[in-house]
Amino acid sequence: MNYHLFSLINGWAGRSDGLDDVMEFLATTLIYVVFAGAFVLGAQALVRRRIRALVLVGASLAVAFAVAMVLSRLNDQVRPFQTHHVHQLIAHEPGVSLPSDHATAAFTIAVAIAAFLHRGWSILLGAGALAIGFARVWVGVHYPGDILAGLVIAVLAVGIVALGDRVVRRRRLAPSAPTAPTAP
Repeated sequence: MNYHLFSLINGWAGRSDGLDDVMEFLATTLIYVVFAGAFVLGAQALVRRRIRALVLVGASLAVAFAVAMVLSRLNDQVRPFQTHHVHQLIAHEPGVSLPSDHATAAFTIAVAIAAFLHRGWSILLGAGALAIGFARVWVGVHYPGDILAGLVIAVLAVGIVALGDRVVRRRRLAPSAPTAPTAP
């Protein structure tokens, strides 16, 4: 199924130079636009002294990349161009394909900003993440499952960080248990 979906999407590559150029841009450069958007939102949060929210976004990225690193070490799925005839539109080193680092980063930024900073902007960032993921398949360097794994990792990472934050905040707000008087 993963290869079948890959073939459907990547099969369109190479048919239109203009469309291929757009997909190459989305696959390689749009990630920087997503990072720039996150940076601007982070700077605004810093000015507004929303430090906790910034820490939570950063922690979400750290958790997502830790999970992605572990997952990439536990599997041996190589990139599509290493085992199949594909329309590879961008140069890429061979190696493990699952999960897509680009998709993991873009989706984590979008989901973390939705959870901790600004839901409205996260829609635009989420659309960018989807475009990046689709384009990475189009240009022949990832399977659709690699992109889906990046999305799942992002949601789990943000969920773990949000849950951890909730637990810490409850403990801080919980009244201290009274201490029993000591006997003389």
